[in-house]
Amino acid sequence: MGSPDTSTAERLAELRRRMAAIPARGAMTAGRLPSAAELRREPLPVPSALVGLLPEGGLAKGSVVAYSGATSLLAGLLAAVTGSGGHAAAVGLPRLGLLAAAEMGAQLGKLAVVPDPGPDPVEIAAVLLDGLDLVVLGLGGISVPPSRTRVLAARARSKGATLVVTGGAWTGATLRIDSRIAGYEGLSRGRGRLHTIHLNVSVRTRSTPPRTGRLTLCPRNDRVEWLTPQPNTPPSLEPVGDVAS
Repeated sequence: MGSPDTSTAERLAELRRRMAAIPARGAMTAGRLPSAAELRREPLPVPSALVGLLPEGGLAKGSVVAYSGATSLLAGLLAAVTGSGGHAAAVGLPRLGLLAAAEMGAQLGKLAVVPDPGPDPVEIAAVLLDGLDLVVLGLGGISVPPSRTRVLAARARSKGATLVVTGGAWTGATLRIDSRIAGYEGLSRGRGRLHTIHLNVSVRTRSTPPRTGRLTLCPRNDRVEWLTPQPNTPPSLEPVGDVAS
């Protein structure tokens, strides 16, 4: 049986082979790095209901985002990027619902999934940043040293990729998104099918006060969409704790 180091090396080699087959992105094809102005002008798409809470109306390319809360919103981020033609990866997120992401519009052929990244998920994410638009990294409860978070932040910035980290301690993120399940609809006395979820979402940066809002995930037009509840029509909700969905 091979050593853990051998297994990791083989895993990284396989990822690099797969990355080589992905078409280069935007300005990278011209042999130059995108400028800071270009990165700011073209944020990564997000679910439409989240646009108003984000300073740039999307996720800034080349940035690091710290996320906590329901996995359903992570699926929404992946769906928004791949559904718009971008490439993305989910690392260390074994509970991520691929069916849910597909129902939100994700193109699964543009989504790399590494549910078990081994002992060093950060290294796996670093490789994926080389050619993808978005990498969502589940840290599995680990605390990443600041010296290493700075290296990953610099890599994301130089590649024009966005890194979203969740499930651990990460310093230096430029944006933080927190979500909490506020309620749901579709269940009655333990019966029925859960079809609508309401999330309270808070977004903050280093220099701006938090922006908060409510997002609703529900079926609409033969798919699952993120909506912003209409004013003066609050749903009747049963409150629940902050759990992943």
